[in-house]
Amino acid sequence: MNLNALPRFGRAAHLFLSVLIAGLATSFAAVAADRTALERDARRAYQKLTASVPAAKSLGRDAVAVIVFPSITKAGLVVGGQYGEGVLFRGDAVVGYYNTAGASFGLQAGAQQYGYAMFFMNQKSLAALTDNDGFEVGVGPSVVMVDQGMGKSLTTMNAKEDIYAFVFGQKGLMAGVGVQGNKITRLSD
Repeated sequence: MNLNALPRFGRAAHLFLSVLIAGLATSFAAVAADRTALERDARRAYQKLTASVPAAKSLGRDAVAVIVFPSITKAGLVVGGQYGEGVLFRGDAVVGYYNTAGASFGLQAGAQQYGYAMFFMNQKSLAALTDNDGFEVGVGPSVVMVDQGMGKSLTTMNAKEDIYAFVFGQKGLMAGVGVQGNKITRLSD
């Protein structure tokens, strides 16, 4: 082994490690910034929803947890798909970051963005999300889509289902937004 090569190798290794650490730090900072922006957007969307829909405000007080997807993009031409990221809140605390994704097939053409919030009304329904690798909406705990009519009459006195979902902020050309069949998966930390 050439001992004169060690200082050059040592400098190269040091440079490589410095670049690697700087790259990882930048990557972690970008993820943290993305998570910060996602949390901010989710909080804003939730506040707007509860300010404009009395049923959401009422359910929010009694819910074990609420997951908010502030922006989901859905697009399709016969075959469609949708994707978005969200935040799971217990009270005011963030307890996880999740994505939602789904595919569809049928008479559809267009694109739109919307958001949705799901109110988990009991520990059993929340466990279906947090204790598994993923949660497919429509399989397991019952999920009720709250529309404008139901939103006016729903209170915690007549709310008996496991999960209530509100779709909000619909914009675009595609009609008939639902969450049935979407898969919700925890994002890695």
